[in-house]
Amino acid sequence: MEGLRRPLLRTPVRHEGGAPILEVSHLTVSFNGRLALDDVTFRLTSGERIAVVGPNGAGKSTLFRVIAGVLAATKGEVWVAGCHPGGHICIAYVPQRSAVDWSFPVTVFDVVMMGRAGRLGLLRRPGRADKESVRGYLALVGISELADRQIGELSGGQQQRMFIARALAQEAELILMDEPLSGLDLPAQEGIFHILDELRQRQVTVMVATHDLNLASERFDQVMLLNGRLVGMGDPGDVFTPERLRLAYGGHLRLVRTDDGAMILSDTCCGMDR
Repeated sequence: MEGLRRPLLRTPVRHEGGAPILEVSHLTVSFNGRLALDDVTFRLTSGERIAVVGPNGAGKSTLFRVIAGVLAATKGEVWVAGCHPGGHICIAYVPQRSAVDWSFPVTVFDVVMMGRAGRLGLLRRPGRADKESVRGYLALVGISELADRQIGELSGGQQQRMFIARALAQEAELILMDEPLSGLDLPAQEGIFHILDELRQRQVTVMVATHDLNLASERFDQVMLLNGRLVGMGDPGDVFTPERLRLAYGGHLRLVRTDDGAMILSDTCCGMDR
């Protein structure tokens, strides 16, 4: 149900002028004495598109949940536009599809309208302008004809488009997407990237967790290589070095140089998730 939870009704936090859209400083998160994230520090500016990569259990989902304000840090600080994340309605979190109850009796239109909840407040009901706004965002992501469908009837790519439309209805400036490309065929992936290109034009910052390092290298401005600690962050060519890949993945990845650039290969016989 995490993916269908309505945004909390709270007073929007005023952004500090000139502050980066996201700044994380010495973030540490532990569960039952086990470190999930250890001393992670980075910052992002508006309009960037960054891929967060690392093995299973690297802390990618934990990082997103702390930034979204639904999980508390053990140590360290997170600032969104200069303020702590708990009061923001400008952050949209799209969880893994496995976290969503797709049998829940809501339509696509209903889910996208949920994005307006933080803007509407506790007492105000959606008006004509809100409904027109939702229809406009459904059109923008190319699923207008699915507005009245129950969400379980959608394909994987359509589900991701629905959640992006909800983020747009929320007027999000920072979107966190946890494994949105998992299980999608190439045409569906291309459709998602077309929408991400539109978000870049709107100066929306997008963080995408993915296991596909080649896709991360080809389609993102920056990559973050994570395995509990921040192994590297920046241009893919600078981050995806043999030394850093070994630190993050052990011996399960190989970097192969070709005429077209570097190709990252996984050793699937060792049981590593792709």
